[in-house]
Amino acid sequence: MKIKAIITGTTGMVGKAVLLECLEHPDVESVLVINRKSIQLNHPKLKEIIHADFFDLTPIQNELTGYNVCFFCLGVSAMGMNEKEYTKYTYELTTHFAKIVAQQNPEMTFNYVSGTGTDSTEKGNIMWARVKGKTENALLTMPFKNVYLFRPGIILPEKGVKSKVSWYQTLYVLLKPFYPLFRQFKSVTTSSRVGKAMINSVLKGYSKKHLDNTDINELAKG
Repeated sequence: MKIKAIITGTTGMVGKAVLLECLEHPDVESVLVINRKSIQLNHPKLKEIIHADFFDLTPIQNELTGYNVCFFCLGVSAMGMNEKEYTKYTYELTTHFAKIVAQQNPEMTFNYVSGTGTDSTEKGNIMWARVKGKTENALLTMPFKNVYLFRPGIILPEKGVKSKVSWYQTLYVLLKPFYPLFRQFKSVTTSSRVGKAMINSVLKGYSKKHLDNTDINELAKG
């Protein structure tokens, strides 16, 4: 099986990590990235579409056909947002995008990057966790071949990948000498492992739909 992937959020840490692993992997044939601004990267496998409005995919809809996986790594921080705003840019944006690519690619696997602590009941006290849980639950009802919901916790950046959140990046720099130690913990993963696990979820499948760091590390080995 050859992977033809759509990736969103490649200007962020997780999306960039997934992209780099895809470009290196022999079973990934082509990659389409959709961003609001260019990632300034050239590669024989890579095609980039710059598109500002993810709530209106009509101008690029015909270019979203012919892919068998979507790695949806696009996300926003809940900091400073009320629930209505966060729902718009998390639940509504994600499900709109997912519906379009599902219509265009009926045999697609859809991988969504959520986060540790996501609330599948949609009833907890933490706003972002409820909204993420609602988004995950909606994706599971859509007509995809498979849906995998990645809930990473601590991610150590590798291969030059950086966090867009400045204080995260500062923390990563300070902790870098301790990376070899942290990598031994099952509760910690790396950006490269996240990318490898996403690819392996398509090539080999996995027994769970919700994947925490322990699952990610296990699947990355496959």
